[in-house]
Amino acid sequence: MANKLSESVPERTFQYQSSLPPLPVPSLETSLSKYLEAVRPFASEKEFKATEDIVRNFQQGVGKELHQRLLQRAETRRNWLEQWWLDAAYLEGRSPSQLTVNFAGPAPYLEHCWPPAEGTALERASICSWHMLQYWNLIRTERLAPQKAGETPLDMDQFRMLYCTCKVPGVTKDAIRSYFKTELEGRCPSHLVVLCRGRIFTFDALCDGQILTPPELFRQLSYVRQCCDGNPEGEGVSALTTEERTRWAKAREYLISIDPHNETILELIQSSLFTICLDETQPYSTPENYTNLTRESLTGDPTIRWGDKSYNSVVYSDGTFGSNCDHAPYDAMVLVTMCWYVDQRIQSTGGKWKGVDTVRVLPPPEELVFTVDEKVRSDIGRAKKQYFESAQDLQVVCYAFTAFGKAAIKQKKLHPDTFIQLAMQLAYFKLHQRPGCCYETAMTRKFYHGRTETMRPCTVEAVKWCTAMTDPSCEDNAKRKAMQLAFEKHNNLMAEAQEGRGFDRHLLGLYLIAKEEGRPVPELFLDPLYAKSGGGGNFVLSSSLVGYTTVLGAVAPMVPHGYGFFYRIREDRIVISISAWKSCRQTDAVSLFNVFSSCLHEMLHLATTSQL
Repeated sequence: MANKLSESVPERTFQYQSSLPPLPVPSLETSLSKYLEAVRPFASEKEFKATEDIVRNFQQGVGKELHQRLLQRAETRRNWLEQWWLDAAYLEGRSPSQLTVNFAGPAPYLEHCWPPAEGTALERASICSWHMLQYWNLIRTERLAPQKAGETPLDMDQFRMLYCTCKVPGVTKDAIRSYFKTELEGRCPSHLVVLCRGRIFTFDALCDGQILTPPELFRQLSYVRQCCDGNPEGEGVSALTTEERTRWAKAREYLISIDPHNETILELIQSSLFTICLDETQPYSTPENYTNLTRESLTGDPTIRWGDKSYNSVVYSDGTFGSNCDHAPYDAMVLVTMCWYVDQRIQSTGGKWKGVDTVRVLPPPEELVFTVDEKVRSDIGRAKKQYFESAQDLQVVCYAFTAFGKAAIKQKKLHPDTFIQLAMQLAYFKLHQRPGCCYETAMTRKFYHGRTETMRPCTVEAVKWCTAMTDPSCEDNAKRKAMQLAFEKHNNLMAEAQEGRGFDRHLLGLYLIAKEEGRPVPELFLDPLYAKSGGGGNFVLSSSLVGYTTVLGAVAPMVPHGYGFFYRIREDRIVISISAWKSCRQTDAVSLFNVFSSCLHEMLHLATTSQL
């Protein structure tokens, strides 16, 4: 990826947008056939026969009509799914999004020249922020190279949402407000927001049209720190962003009603480039154990995160970094790409600023002080209480498996991502004595405004292989053959999903057509096997490959009895973040990691003694 980030590129960032193909609609027959395959591992013979009948009736009846409506919709939109997905996945949900939807995790700047060190936070934050502002400028001037899969351009629209973007709560449905503009489109907000000890400050990141240098950013951040040191904490209004969405919307409306200036402050926060969160926690981490850093990023102090911002850059007092990002406007690959860019730049200079130290005359940061009353304080208190209760219930571990990584797996001519996914399936199978319905992200950015499709790794082939691996009487040769079939199935399904030929988004479209037309919910979606196999967001394993860089992330589980499972793959290691809810006695993130590690060893041993 790094070689794609040159600042001098012949192609403009968004130049392929108009020529990207529309998102296709798969055939109804193919989608329903794949759906039946996907539910098979979770069904008895009797249950599967009943589901087959339901699917047949759906295909011949209401499903056929809904599919025709969907095709009509696709004729008038380049991406028939885009708004539906945004609404259904992110904007209509009412649960608190900061813990249950946002993704978070360590920033990458730990494995080389920036080990944890007390007293380095503001200097490092200044250098990091400067590189992030350079990246903003690359996108704004359209000099960031468009990403490609081979020679195929990928949709870059999500990159517009990294900066100057915020989710705004609504009573029944939230909205995304993006203030970003390219140079050709006009003026773009250029101010930053800094959160510290429950207080909020802002300053412009430009002076005379030029991005502030690291020494200048250091001056501004130092001013904020000095204002907060030794003084009472602020009201912590940002904690309201952790609330249940309707309650937050009503609290926001009330805030605006008591003083119109509160709306001006909200607008400044929403339109800011990103937030810098000065966190006094010392989550000391090593490249073998990121647990504290990951947990703090996902569940840290709600008074110094604006949970609806597209990017909160969290700066810890020991000079380590994290992030907390609203998932609605973009997927994690946007943040990973930016963090990797920053990481490469930091490495290239040994973590030092090589430019001039002169600081221009700058206006000091302005404090943004909300007008609050007892009702607002009560709302903030309630928000913090529910947030801390949920945060304490979330178990998060992030460890590095260092026995081997991508190099050893590829040496066996196996796909590293598939290797991890099957190891996860085997680990869940061993730990819980049953198959685990699993969501893996498949990227659909080959298409106009494409985001993701669901790839379901718990295939019939994967379950047969897991059964073989846990059968003491099964010989290695049979295990190897079963593993090969599981690999082939997984690779084929992933390739099809990336080409827009998955089935989950298609079924969602059919469900939403019925809902919009006021029809009864089709029986297909009421069938117990639909939810049991993961449908409707009921996956017990919520997983994603974050990439092959030093950047990682973490998410909460989709369901109370599930796991969040994010991972990155390096040449010599696999780093995994696993989350689970402590209130569920059946799940434990540490146990899953331990079994997963032993499964990786088992699989490599099996591959080493085979001709795969």
